[in-house]
Amino acid sequence: MALAPRLDLRQSQSLVMTPQLQQAIKLLTLSNLELESFISDEVEKNPLLDTGEISTESGEAPDGEILSEPGAQGSDEILSSGPSESESTLDMQGDTDSFSSNSLSESDGALDGQLGLNGASSGSAAGGEAPDFENMLTVEITLTDHLMDQAGAVLSGMDLFVAQHIIDQIDECGYLQADLLELAQRLNVGLVDVERILGVVQTLDPVGVGARDLAECLVLQAEDADRYDPAMARLIDNLDLLAKGALPQLKRICGVDDEDLMDMISELRNYDPKPGCKIGGGAVQSVVPDVFIAERANRWIIEVNSATLPKVLVNRSYYSELKDGAQDKQSKEWLNECLADANWLVKALDQRQRTIVKVATEIVKQQEEFFRKGVAHLRPLTLKNVAEQIEMHESTVSRVTSNKYLSCSRGTFELKYFFTSGIQSSTGGEAASAEAVKSHIKSLIDNEDPKKILSDDKLVALLKDRGFDIARRTVAKYREALGMGSSVQRRRQKALEGKAA
Repeated sequence: MALAPRLDLRQSQSLVMTPQLQQAIKLLTLSNLELESFISDEVEKNPLLDTGEISTESGEAPDGEILSEPGAQGSDEILSSGPSESESTLDMQGDTDSFSSNSLSESDGALDGQLGLNGASSGSAAGGEAPDFENMLTVEITLTDHLMDQAGAVLSGMDLFVAQHIIDQIDECGYLQADLLELAQRLNVGLVDVERILGVVQTLDPVGVGARDLAECLVLQAEDADRYDPAMARLIDNLDLLAKGALPQLKRICGVDDEDLMDMISELRNYDPKPGCKIGGGAVQSVVPDVFIAERANRWIIEVNSATLPKVLVNRSYYSELKDGAQDKQSKEWLNECLADANWLVKALDQRQRTIVKVATEIVKQQEEFFRKGVAHLRPLTLKNVAEQIEMHESTVSRVTSNKYLSCSRGTFELKYFFTSGIQSSTGGEAASAEAVKSHIKSLIDNEDPKKILSDDKLVALLKDRGFDIARRTVAKYREALGMGSSVQRRRQKALEGKAA
């Protein structure tokens, strides 16, 4: 068969994501703080974008119901719409997005103590900017800096140089993570000198820092408290027996009676197994909620936290000036592209907030008992359930609930927290959330009689009496997830606590 060039005509279809579509998807996933950084970058790149007043968007329902903003569109609509719509719908004004005059940020302060809000400072109507509390935070000293300051006061020259390398190998919990022989070879100093300087480092504050294991950490603290006698030394050498609750064996090894053994165990309980955590360790990252939920007069109020989001507007007057000055074709194309991008970003931000309110509203509807009565009444919920109710795609709901937090009277929760698997009811009624079952397990174990520790089989029976049809292996899995030991471990723990008391 001869080889020859030829032309073929084929027809095919493919889904292409436009830059606007990619941007809309990205905006849905970002949290408020991430979005603020994104907006700042866009304002720097696009001369037609400007930041205006901060607006408040909330939804309030009368008579105990929860309603989204009238006429609000979901993110599915914006993903399917294009930039060909009229510019009048894209240019957002400050007074076009009012939901209800009875919003959280406009309240008289009744919820200030509950949610930590101040209506006067959350908006621009207060007449000034809110204080920047982040700038008031002092720089927290790290454990390394804390130890080096002390080492510089007692060491100098080569000893201080070796001490610096030792301190650099101490982790945030205060434990030395380096081999002394390797450190001595790397620094070309004697092992005896390294051990001597380590002894100096171990005398620094906090007590117990520089230890190579838990036993050495406890020894350092016992020596500092002048409680390191031969009996305490043997007890620390047999921490594995203490963990097993082998008290008769420990009495024989330490050569003490019950009272002295309980006294030594009580002393060990007062020691810190992670002394380094007392000092710094890095800046604490606080969680900023993206949505506020509150109940007032049997009404649920859902508000997007706009305090961290500047209002983005299209600067029309500046566009007119640039348009009159543009002469060549390339400049006009660039200006039109900036206008289209600015219009799209404004619209995408507005639809993002509306979508968040819509999803949060449905979550409150589905989990109303949780907000009223607590985690024991959390219902099983999936992304598909919410997507069907608000007529959006499941992937859109997933993006909206990612990296976002909800603040209510019961605390701050990630939106993903409200989506849990279900446990079938033993009475044939409505299924219960896995988090609710964990709450019941924790309650049963916390209130158990020290003389009658509940086994997993007993927990299964008690949960069944409460209406939860759950297998023993599932109870064990949930118990371990809560950080609670088995019945044998808890019995030993209760015995130690009883004797120590």
